[in-house]
Amino acid sequence: MTNCIPYFLFLFLLLVLLSLIAISYYIRGMVLSENESEHKEKLSATLSFIYVSIFAVVIAVLVFMWFLVKGTPYEGHLMEWLNIVVRLMHITFGIAWIGASFYFVFLENALNRTDNVRDELAGNLWAVHGGGFYYLEKYKIAPKEIPKQLHWFKYEAYFTWLSGFSLLFVVYYFNAKAFLIDPNVLNIAPLTGIAIGIGSLAAGWIIYDLLCKSPLVKKGIWFALTGFIFAAGFAFFYSKVFSSRAAYIHFGAMLGTIMAANVFFVIIPSQKAMVKAAKEGKELDASLGKNAGLRSLHNNYLTLPVLFVMISNHFPSTFGNQYAWIVLAAISLGLAGLKHWLNLREKGQLSVWVMPVSTLLLLAVAYMTAPQKLNKMSHGTIAFAEVNSIVQKRCVTCHSAKPTNPAFPAPPNGVIYDTPADIVKLKDKIMQRVVVTKTMPQNNQTNMTLEEREIIGAWIEQGGSIK
Repeated sequence: MTNCIPYFLFLFLLLVLLSLIAISYYIRGMVLSENESEHKEKLSATLSFIYVSIFAVVIAVLVFMWFLVKGTPYEGHLMEWLNIVVRLMHITFGIAWIGASFYFVFLENALNRTDNVRDELAGNLWAVHGGGFYYLEKYKIAPKEIPKQLHWFKYEAYFTWLSGFSLLFVVYYFNAKAFLIDPNVLNIAPLTGIAIGIGSLAAGWIIYDLLCKSPLVKKGIWFALTGFIFAAGFAFFYSKVFSSRAAYIHFGAMLGTIMAANVFFVIIPSQKAMVKAAKEGKELDASLGKNAGLRSLHNNYLTLPVLFVMISNHFPSTFGNQYAWIVLAAISLGLAGLKHWLNLREKGQLSVWVMPVSTLLLLAVAYMTAPQKLNKMSHGTIAFAEVNSIVQKRCVTCHSAKPTNPAFPAPPNGVIYDTPADIVKLKDKIMQRVVVTKTMPQNNQTNMTLEEREIIGAWIEQGGSIK
């Protein structure tokens, strides 16, 4: 690792250089500014530059470190900590973003629009939280004078997407052959799979954006139906290209890209245009706010499906199902339906069918993914020695204290099957992953046969005893 010191020094100096550029940019802005508002705008632009620069340099350092330690004993340790750090960042920023989305949609739905509301207002709301009372007002377009202190909700979205995109590399792209590509689905080169994955994110946004700019966006239910068909099409496409886990994650990444792009390309530019017009005393274009609000509402409906995808990899009965893409599409539709019911409830509107239909759809998916009961005597009495032979041949290349699979310097999730006690202790997990969902071995890299899976299942059904 001492050979890495010159590279780290170079990257540290690069970070310092970028920071100096940002600081100089800020100082120049302070000198040229003539009033306080310009100072604040320059400061905001400088901070944005600093944040992006630091994030870019950190990502560059991590990628560079990965290339340096690849194939060494340090690779597994680095990947584990990369996963921890980036995943924690992604969850933290995601909570902030989705929390803001939930709050502002609730605020819009719960506004008092009739009782003693001034003409310039769209509504107001009294609230109590954390031991304090709050009074909020929403303007129809904008106040006569834009306040100096104006908070923008944008970095939550940007850094959620950036951390999520980084997580795609850490989990799936850095080890594409093991996690992204499944030869049993489509035997393609890792670089081809990565290019398809990244390209599909851009394609998803372009198609969605074109739909939003078409007359269909004014049709309500027909736009929603077309959007669902579009999303289901991507779910099907991913299921025919990537491994089942990667297919789910890319579906969520595609939805997340749409959400972040809505903020970057539509919502924030619309808000900036409205603020600029208000400062210059020009007539405000009400359609800008309406369009931004519509995109924000779309984002709100996508939050629950995206959250499901974030946790789906822990539940192989979903991504491991024979019809995984249908499961994904159905769960996404059911969760969007539940969000619609919540939005209606916040408006004080009663819907007698949205909640029951969404719940029944989710229950139907649970029934559909239930395992079939095995015939525990179909293979006769199974001896543990036969099961142990299969496990040692097909599983311990990864799940061992010292894995022989070069993709896993350490056993994934700490799971090992080196001893009979290890196998018996985890027989329920083996049943779920190996027999029912057939999602292990990962992408079936060791070519476990259907008969071997049935033998393991029969042994577990017969009690899973060592004797």
